[in-house]
Amino acid sequence: MFTRKIYYWVMAATFVCSLSVLTSCSKDDDNNTASQTTKEYFTQWNQCEALTALKNYVTDVTNPNSPNFIKEEDRIATFDMDGTFVGELYPTYFEYNLLEYRVLDDPTYKDIAPDDVKETAQDIRDFVRSGKKLPSQFDMKHAYAAAKAYSGMTIAEFDTYVKNYAAKPANGFSGMTYGQAFFKPMLEVFDYLKDNGFTYYVVSGSDRFICRALTESIGIPSNRVIGMDVKLKSSSQGTEAGVNYTMGREEDILRTDELIIKNLKTNKVLQISQEIGKVPVLTFGNSGGDCSMHNYALSGPHKSAAFMLIADDDVRDHANREKALTLGQQWRDSGYYVISMRDDFKTIYGDGVQVTNFTFPAE
Repeated sequence: MFTRKIYYWVMAATFVCSLSVLTSCSKDDDNNTASQTTKEYFTQWNQCEALTALKNYVTDVTNPNSPNFIKEEDRIATFDMDGTFVGELYPTYFEYNLLEYRVLDDPTYKDIAPDDVKETAQDIRDFVRSGKKLPSQFDMKHAYAAAKAYSGMTIAEFDTYVKNYAAKPANGFSGMTYGQAFFKPMLEVFDYLKDNGFTYYVVSGSDRFICRALTESIGIPSNRVIGMDVKLKSSSQGTEAGVNYTMGREEDILRTDELIIKNLKTNKVLQISQEIGKVPVLTFGNSGGDCSMHNYALSGPHKSAAFMLIADDDVRDHANREKALTLGQQWRDSGYYVISMRDDFKTIYGDGVQVTNFTFPAE
């Protein structure tokens, strides 16, 4: 009798455990079903040569059985910013617009701006309002002027200043601020690359701290932003060299008027080498200032690809289509894939954004 009771207890326990296992499996199956739902990428893109090339490339280099397989730590992608995933036709680069405002309109600064800085800001104003050609080597002229214009600001103050300007309505558009002027299809590229084990960096000719302020809202970490740099110092350091000065706990970091580097062309490559320490395998740009970065990637040890955007959409943006098509052929001849904003993007800035005429207040 005792043996029979033990038998019944064992059978009952087995039955209860079986029910538990079955219930648990059912929940796991539900979870597995949910997790197996395929994430949809590139909803803002039309089918096109550049997108196919990107997807084929990523599929190849992330396949462990492919001879072109790249380990995750070497899957480095670099992106220019202005004109590559951020607008630059409102009516010009964000940092040019910002300097023009700072020097010619900002009541806290315009009356004390140095003459050479005022001249640079006026060059920008004449360019955007009347089409007057910018002076030769204006990239550097602007860089030196910008270094002076924001000198003495703390890093936090400058970040706030940039974000406050970015909150203004973008000139030439309705339904969008400067800080919202991201190319929606390109943001999907970031998402796709991240999910496939790539680490991406912004490598821009614009000021590093401007880039950080603008890209914070789309989740790009500040330590993955490379750009134009000015020398920094602590707030009580004075003229003493940093190697001889011990910063106190109560001090801030200040911008100075000393330019370190304008991050264009070969300078982009040098900064990538210095700050990342790896050759990128994917690069994205939109101008001649990005060709060195592309060529660096294409000459690297891994299978690589380079992409150039062309601003050829004169309906949804303020583009010069003829110039863009000429550049597109030039980029193809150089071995880069071309992304047409008109043909390849279902949208540029998103729903509700419309192109308008530029408006300028009376001087």
